[in-house]
Amino acid sequence: MQPEIRKFVSFDEEVLIEGFKPVAGVWRTFAVAAVVTNPWAGRYVEDLKPEIMAFGPVLGEALTKRIIALAGGGEKIEAYGKAAVVGLNGEIEHASALIHTLRFGNFYRSAVEATSYLAFSNTRGPANAPIAVPLMDKHDAGRRSHYLTVQFSINDAPRADELVLVLGGASSGRPHHRIGDRYQDLKDLERDLDNPAGI
Repeated sequence: MQPEIRKFVSFDEEVLIEGFKPVAGVWRTFAVAAVVTNPWAGRYVEDLKPEIMAFGPVLGEALTKRIIALAGGGEKIEAYGKAAVVGLNGEIEHASALIHTLRFGNFYRSAVEATSYLAFSNTRGPANAPIAVPLMDKHDAGRRSHYLTVQFSINDAPRADELVLVLGGASSGRPHHRIGDRYQDLKDLERDLDNPAGI
């Protein structure tokens, strides 16, 4: 069993001026997407595991190879994330199924030598729906400078019976970040990392 991949799409943005101020060097955000046939479209399927097991590794490896090549190497990626958009003839569960498995995400995590979890989004929409890929620092989940979102769309995807699976990345955090990190907030609130809500 293999996923039916209609096409791959790449997005690459280079920002030279941000917030009316030149960027030191170039700030890049980028993403790669696979447009695939949704194997569960149009029906309720109780057991999603066979397709998850078969499709997850294939798509995770293919997208990871492409985003590493686009970035110029895993070391060039500081922030990372993943997303899925399911077409209108599918469930949100279908979008979640193929990206929320280590058999998908671990390829990317290993390639960039990350220690934090992959930020994610899973949504449903028609062709040309906004694709929003949230990013975070690959080592430090509390580093707010790297809280970013890569947004783009694909004019003919997802079709009603398709899924769009995406990996995103950034070369750095926001160029002129100045909101600090969450650790100072926790200190000010006298909370700790394991109990930020203070419950």
